[in-house]
Amino acid sequence: MLNNTLKHLDALVGFDTRNPPRAIGTGGIFDYLRANLPGFRIDVVDHGAGAVSLLAVRGQTPRLFNVHLDTVPSSPAWTADPLKLRVTGDRAIGLGACDIKGAAACLLAAAENSSGPAAFLFSTDEEANDARCIDAFLKTDHGFREVIVAEPTLAEAVLAHRGIVSVRMLFKGQAGHASNANAMELSALHQAMRWGGKALDHVGALSHLRFGGMTGLRFNIGRVEGGIKANMIAPSAEVRFGFRPLPSQNFDALHADFRGFADSGALAEYEETFRGPPLPSGDVANAENRRLEARDLADALAMPIGNAVDFWTEASLFSAAGLTTLVYGPGDIAQAHTADEWVALDQLAAVANTYQRIFG
Repeated sequence: MLNNTLKHLDALVGFDTRNPPRAIGTGGIFDYLRANLPGFRIDVVDHGAGAVSLLAVRGQTPRLFNVHLDTVPSSPAWTADPLKLRVTGDRAIGLGACDIKGAAACLLAAAENSSGPAAFLFSTDEEANDARCIDAFLKTDHGFREVIVAEPTLAEAVLAHRGIVSVRMLFKGQAGHASNANAMELSALHQAMRWGGKALDHVGALSHLRFGGMTGLRFNIGRVEGGIKANMIAPSAEVRFGFRPLPSQNFDALHADFRGFADSGALAEYEETFRGPPLPSGDVANAENRRLEARDLADALAMPIGNAVDFWTEASLFSAAGLTTLVYGPGDIAQAHTADEWVALDQLAAVANTYQRIFG
C-alpha cells in the first residue's frame, strides 16, 4: 500500500495546482484521476476561476470522502524543486504532500486495492477562500449522509474546529503636515493603531471561553497599509485582519464588537471578505449533538479520535448543510504551507490502510 501511495503522490505533486494563480483546468491532474479510478462513475465540473471538481462514485454508499487538490504557492525558501517528490527514510517531501495530496494518493491506492463502494469529491479552490466547488455540490441532490474531509490530522478523527472570518477595514484621515498639533487625531494610521490596541485587548479578555478542548478566540492583524511618508499625515489606511471563533461564538456579535472599536468618524468601510463556519455547525446545544454523531461515525469506522484543532477546513461547510462530518487524513498541520513541506511515511501507510479497510 505504501509503495502504491507513493507512486500516486509522486504523480500528483508533479501537477502544478498552485492557488493562486488559480490556473487550473479540467485536464492535467484530472486526467490522471480519471485514468486511475477505473470502475468509478466520473463527473467533472468547471466552476470557473480555477475551481474544478471531480465526483467519483463506485457502487452505492452514504459516505463521501473530500480532498482538495490545490496548494498554496511555493516560497523561495524551498531547497529543491517543489513539484518533484523526494522520499527520504521517513518522509515524502513535495508541495502539497501534507496539505493534502498525500490524502488523495491514499484514496487512489485504497481504491486500487479494494472493490467495495466508495465515493470521492476532489476540488481545487480550498486555498482560494472561495468554496465554489463544495457550495455547488451541496446544492445538488447528492444523496450522501456522511462526509470525511481528508485534511492532515495525524491519522486521527477530528470532530471539531474553529470557524474563520476575514475582514477588510478602511480608515479615513485628513492629509496635512505632520507638525500640526492635530496630527494625532487626523492620521488614518493612528486611528487604525488605536483600533488595533482595543481589538487585541478584547481578544485577550475572551481567553476564558471554551469548547471541545479549544479555548479563547484566535485573532490576527495580517496587514496594515497606508500613509505616504513620515512627515505627512496619513489620509487613509487599510487593515486586513481575521478571527477564528469557537463553535459556540456568534460571528455577527464579534463583528459588532470589532467594528465598534473604531472611531465612527474615522471608519470608512468595514467588509467581511470570507466566512467559514465552525465544525460542528449550529448553536451550542446543536453543535454538541453534531459532535457526538461524528464521534459515533469515527467509532464505527474504528478511527482513533484526536483533539479539536484551531485550523479551519471545508468540513464545516458539509456540517452546516446537515451532514455528519469529521476530518481525518495523514500528516501534521505544522508542515502545511511550509518550505520543504512533508508528510511522514508511516502516516501515509496508516491512512491508506484505513481507507482500504473501509472500501473493502
